[in-house]
Amino acid sequence: MMLRAAWQLLRRDLRLGLRQSGDWLNPLVFFLMVIALVPLAVSPEPARLRELAGGIIWIAALLAVLLAMDGLFRGDHEDGTLEQLLLSPAPLPLLVLAKVLAHWLQTGLSLTVLAPLAAVLLNLPGSAIGVLCATLLIGTLTLSLISAIGAALTVGLRRGGVLVPLITLPLHIPVLIFATSAVRSAVLGLPVDGHLALLAAFLVLALMLAPLAAAAALRLAGGGR
Repeated sequence: MMLRAAWQLLRRDLRLGLRQSGDWLNPLVFFLMVIALVPLAVSPEPARLRELAGGIIWIAALLAVLLAMDGLFRGDHEDGTLEQLLLSPAPLPLLVLAKVLAHWLQTGLSLTVLAPLAAVLLNLPGSAIGVLCATLLIGTLTLSLISAIGAALTVGLRRGGVLVPLITLPLHIPVLIFATSAVRSAVLGLPVDGHLALLAAFLVLALMLAPLAAAAALRLAGGGR
């Protein structure tokens, strides 16, 4: 019953995302715009772009995820769905996890699919593209889970979207550091297993703690139910 409720919520959010395509297309367009404009602002030199590619792609991905996070709970708060979730017999952390997974399927997974195109635009070697996609696959889900805490804390605020990056950015930094280090190591031909293992550990930690923290914040926003 609990898993069924989470599955239904995930399907509902995915259907809403398809109907309101701008909510998840805007971050993807933003991601591609950043990737396309950086060579103009920094340097079109292939060697320079290759050196910076991992950091540029990951910063663009982080900003794109943050751009999409404000609406994770806000629509439910405005139309009364959040109150129904708080009253649901299903565990609220499980429902939060379902919403985060739906968000990630629309943004983080889409960013991972776009990553090879971004890598080609920034002259990243083919040997490093697989590592880049792996870091994005693991890391963007971690970013979404962490950002869900900020989105839950600010769901009742009128301009809460501005606060989400300020609240969660310090928690995103370790993911950003190890993900870009993995890509850089792949470019240099160095081992990347350690970096990927740490990213996977961050993901496991986020899966265990972030839904609980976001659920507690939502209960506060819903009047302590």
